[in-house]
Amino acid sequence: MHKLTVSIPEAANILSLSRSTIYELMDTGELTKVKFGRRTCITVQSLKNAVANRIGHDLSEEVFAA
Repeated sequence: MHKLTVSIPEAANILSLSRSTIYELMDTGELTKVKFGRRTCITVQSLKNAVANRIGHDLSEEVFAA
């Protein structure tokens, strides 16, 4: 089973960005956050979409090793 969400530190690691940049991307709506109680997660699909938007390529068929 593939992950649907990842933690903020995991998202930062996956994209090779800082946590503060991940928060900025969440604030702009480029990354979709999901709250589970007090825990905030990022959807894997929004990570794929953010990269795809930057490179102009659809990543929906590629596997994310998250």
